[in-house]
Amino acid sequence: MKTDYYITNDGTLKRHENTVYFENTNPETGEVNKRAIPINKIYCIHAYGRLTLSSGVIDYLAKHGVPIHYYNYYGFYEGSFYPRETLVSGDVTVCQASHYLDQTKRLILAKKFVEGGSKNILRNLKYYSKEDMIPVLSPFIENIEKELDRLPDTNTIPEIMNVEGRIRNLYYNAFDEIVPEEYQIVKRTRMPPENKMNTLISFGNSVLYSTILSEIYNTQANPTISFLHEPFVRRFSLSLDVSEIFKPIIVDRIIFKLVNKNMLDDSCFSGNLGNMLLSEKGKKIFLKEYDEKLDTTIMHRNLKRKVSYKNLIRYEIYKLIKHFIEAKEYNPLVMWW
Repeated sequence: MKTDYYITNDGTLKRHENTVYFENTNPETGEVNKRAIPINKIYCIHAYGRLTLSSGVIDYLAKHGVPIHYYNYYGFYEGSFYPRETLVSGDVTVCQASHYLDQTKRLILAKKFVEGGSKNILRNLKYYSKEDMIPVLSPFIENIEKELDRLPDTNTIPEIMNVEGRIRNLYYNAFDEIVPEEYQIVKRTRMPPENKMNTLISFGNSVLYSTILSEIYNTQANPTISFLHEPFVRRFSLSLDVSEIFKPIIVDRIIFKLVNKNMLDDSCFSGNLGNMLLSEKGKKIFLKEYDEKLDTTIMHRNLKRKVSYKNLIRYEIYKLIKHFIEAKEYNPLVMWW
């Protein structure tokens, strides 16, 4: 089974015959470290440090269909080396574009993404509504349900986005009731994240975005044609749409586990309040949990077999493709487990 590969240090990718190596220098000892990367076992590469690579490496990765996702100093997604697509389908692209150009069809899909994400948000809050937390979280749950009831009456993308924004604000306010005081979000900030919780959310959302992009790459869907988020130059906006569904399922659940089980400490963060990042140690802890979450399997109630969280993302995109070609109406994934 192929897996994601994470590079958290600065270094160089080099190719020698049919092997790719990652080389970097230890800043303290000056020692050069070199390790082989098993390309035939890698699904994609995530580069969190400054990465130099030769044309020979690019050619080799392209032949094996391995994308590289780059992240900046803050851990935000910057861009990707995206190998030539091998699963392109003109029919699917035309159908996908027609669903964007037809306002009625676009609104249907935009509402589906918000509906799926919001219902997964509610599942999270209800999961954490233990006896002592019911009085605290119940008002948030009720208000989110009221906002969700307004969704069918929206007639434009901005109206849908406003509903999504209000639900997300209520959800993040509820975060502060679930996590310890030092991890309270207070206010959602992004560039840069202002505190520990904002840092964790931004980092997790960024790596999820690139994971979804990798899954789209392995289907016939076009990552640049989206419905809830506006398509934009140099942005794979379909990943943003699909991530609405999976952020509560994957990223938020990981964060709650890390925080509530005291798996992080101050050394996992760098910077100060107002400009905070994950340290290399913090990134490694988060990415280890993230990888384990993607590999975790559940019994799928429709497929009647165990599937991983990563495969759930792929199935979600296939469901969208069936909707584009009008084979089956799309309904977003909502947690049942």
